[in-house]
Amino acid sequence: MIISWWGALIGLASAIILILRKLNAVYALFLGAIIGCLLGGANLAQTVDVLVKGSQSVMGTVVRVLAAGMLAGVMMESGAANTLARTIVKKLGDKMALFALALATMVITAVGVFIPVAVLIVAPIALEVGHRSHISKLALLVALSGGGKAGNIISPNANTIAAAKGFGLNLSQVMIADFIPALVTLIVTVIVASFLKGRGPAVKDTDLDESDQDALDSLPPLWASLVTPIIAIILLLINPLGQIFHIGWMSTIDLDATYVLPFAAVIGALAMKKGAYLSHYAATGVAKMTTVVMILIGAGAIGATITQSTLPELLITAIKVSHIPGTLLAPLSGILMAGAAASTSTGVILATGSFSKAILGFGVSPLAGAAMVHTGAIVIDQLPQGNYFHVTGSAMHMNIKERSEGILFEMLCGGAACLTATLLYGFLHLV
Repeated sequence: MIISWWGALIGLASAIILILRKLNAVYALFLGAIIGCLLGGANLAQTVDVLVKGSQSVMGTVVRVLAAGMLAGVMMESGAANTLARTIVKKLGDKMALFALALATMVITAVGVFIPVAVLIVAPIALEVGHRSHISKLALLVALSGGGKAGNIISPNANTIAAAKGFGLNLSQVMIADFIPALVTLIVTVIVASFLKGRGPAVKDTDLDESDQDALDSLPPLWASLVTPIIAIILLLINPLGQIFHIGWMSTIDLDATYVLPFAAVIGALAMKKGAYLSHYAATGVAKMTTVVMILIGAGAIGATITQSTLPELLITAIKVSHIPGTLLAPLSGILMAGAAASTSTGVILATGSFSKAILGFGVSPLAGAAMVHTGAIVIDQLPQGNYFHVTGSAMHMNIKERSEGILFEMLCGGAACLTATLLYGFLHLV
């Protein structure tokens, strides 16, 4: 069965419009898939078949996303992420405040904490530092958001898992490929935030969080907080490092995120002497991932509608005729889909499900395609129709107008990652 290109395109456009109109993203994606199939020439039975097959195709990613929830739950709920953030900022000091804040947010996002939660964790620390050092809220916001974006593309989070599985890769391969773009993003973030030190509203006394000292005293020690991320990173990198350095025994060990992430989470919780809370951490992690899982299922449906249509072939032909480099489809699809959904994860899921076939059709390698789509998805994922915009604005005690001033500067930070990945992997073919 072949669905017409215009039916699939209308279906995708319908889904995006419904998301922008605040309809639940899962229902928007399913409705878009149904509209696309029916308008594209499928009957009712064929439409159901496409939706079911599309949803089944993402089950491997769903399992890994749920596994990542266990790690995220431990890092967030145990206080380990808070310990990492406070240690980094304290060690680097106020003279390197913006770098410290950006790095802290990058690190705790990179170890598996969701980026909105990472900003929520670091925001009280940032406001304290900003008040002492006379740094504006705008500069602080950009430092946290840019650092979070850098960490988000090298983390075992849902968006990285979706990018990897969308192109048939291991999670660790995408994390390694995105490391250089992440470092460039961190550097650009610090530079941009430094220019904004005196721009925008200052931190007021009323913005400061009077933390409960008992709560701070109960945070786990640094060494224990590092156990979970270190175990996860070491186990995930065994195979790719073995292949890079031609170490035979390492190359034969291929550990999947499905069991690596929960294993690291359990060992980390035991190291922090919080094994009794594992059930709570797991429940919290799964709850956080539920929305992502549902969106994955919906995205699988709309993705199947597009891949079973003539749209991918039409895109390839149109780009070739217009003499536009086909490589640009990867970053552009990530930028546009994440911008429409105002979500990195949803953007990556939509872009890989809808356009991976067309991207690979231009001769782009799977790893290059994944890196470009993934970094593209962090460029404008902070738009007002998404929850990240409002969560971060609230964390920094900024109104809508004040929070909106950060969008362009955050785009520069995310754009640095996308540009780096596109140049290195899309045009220089370094992977």
